[in-house]
Amino acid sequence: MVATCIVGLSSLISFTSHQGFRNPAPEPEKPQVAEVPPPPAPPSAAPTPPQTANNLSGKVISPEGGPKVIVVGDPNKRTQDPRTAHIPEQDLIEQSPQGPLPTIAPDGRRPLDVYARPWSGARGARVAIVIGGLGLSQTGSQNAIRALPGEVTLAFSPEGNSLGRWMQAARQDGHEILMQIPLEPFDYPRVNPGRNTLTVDAAAPATLENLHKTMGRITNYTGVMNYMGARFTADANAMTPVIQDVARRGLLYLDDGTSARSTADAIAGQQGAPFAASDVLIDASQDRGSILKKLDELERIARAKGSAIGTGSAFDVTVEAVTSWVNEAKARGIEIVPISALVRDPQNG
Repeated sequence: MVATCIVGLSSLISFTSHQGFRNPAPEPEKPQVAEVPPPPAPPSAAPTPPQTANNLSGKVISPEGGPKVIVVGDPNKRTQDPRTAHIPEQDLIEQSPQGPLPTIAPDGRRPLDVYARPWSGARGARVAIVIGGLGLSQTGSQNAIRALPGEVTLAFSPEGNSLGRWMQAARQDGHEILMQIPLEPFDYPRVNPGRNTLTVDAAAPATLENLHKTMGRITNYTGVMNYMGARFTADANAMTPVIQDVARRGLLYLDDGTSARSTADAIAGQQGAPFAASDVLIDASQDRGSILKKLDELERIARAKGSAIGTGSAFDVTVEAVTSWVNEAKARGIEIVPISALVRDPQNG
């Protein structure tokens, strides 16, 4: 791993951003998560199903005497089977030198739709909580995935290890997931988000190459969110190709809400990209009482406006506080929803 400049209080873990740990001590013990292979193809002798609109969806057909057409169904009705939520959908993958990249399927299905965690669709008070930094600490990642309720969205750091394994574990446990993108902060490179950081001065092709290197680390995510990046998100010229690519690939963009100068909201509106922004950073202070107060603030916002989004990191104290609060909040009538439930999505009106 390319060495990065580390800002923090400890030689083992340095916290440069609220979105995750930095350079944790290596831990040899790894959880045993089975990597389930895709189901085998049916035998060639199996009968051919009738060609209905549902099973032809996304296929190119050529009616006799007519032009070739692509049958398009309703993308929102074809979500991933929860039993295989850890296995990527091949129609949603674009193979590239940077790895498997998310893409919109020929039938119009988006990763945002297929990999989204279902929710009730009710109009009551809704709260989405996104916990970032997954993959940086082996024990921390395992604890977060096991302890946090499935309704909590998990965001993976591109600097993490064994990301494929942790992605599978998170999806098998019912979590919706995001990929964190390292963006240039002020005081870069003294403050450094890590390898493949997107910088303001880079040309658009270089920006997209670094973006794709990060995107290609895992699959099965509904969108991306910034990791640091106060300087980058403030520059519309730098942000525009990123948001364009996010929209083109059928992903959502989540702004962590820490920079008032971010242009992401306006650019997402211009580009038709699904977008959301965090309302509350829940663990700027790594104190259980403080975190619970921030979570209560989320509830007040949700009751007043209908919904609220909070972001935090996979610290033990955060995971414990969120787990406790979520169980109590559900008893008070708050619905905990995945981040995809709260995006402004032009496709869905």
